Amino acid sequence: MGDFKELRVWRERVELAVEIYRISRQKPFARDFGLCNQIQRAVVSISSNIAEGDERGTNRESVYYFNVAKGSTAEVITQLHIAKRIDYIDTDTFEKLEDKTGKIRASLKKLIKARS
Repeated sequence: MGDFKELRVWRERVELAVEIYRISRQKPFARDFGLCNQIQRAVVSISSNIAEGDERGTNRESVYYFNVAKGSTAEVITQLHIAKRIDYIDTDTFEKLEDKTGKIRASLKKLIKARS
């Protein structure tokens, strides 16, 4: 505990956030301020909560924040589905990001189990 930058799960989340930001800055996605803002906030929440959880003093506190991060992955997946259905992102981009987000969620499940 306490060195979140060494966690693979944290590094992957930061990279996912960068990808989401790049995609959501492109038109027409960028013009939808509501969805754009929501997906950006949700994706940043993932790595932020992993970092906060890893810095907590107990496993119980850590697990709480890791669960919050896992919940944010579900938000991002939902928002990606919406973005795809309204043609803000293409199928290839959607599938790539959904796969990455799903793997992140699976990694968080393992981390939660290890700390529980």
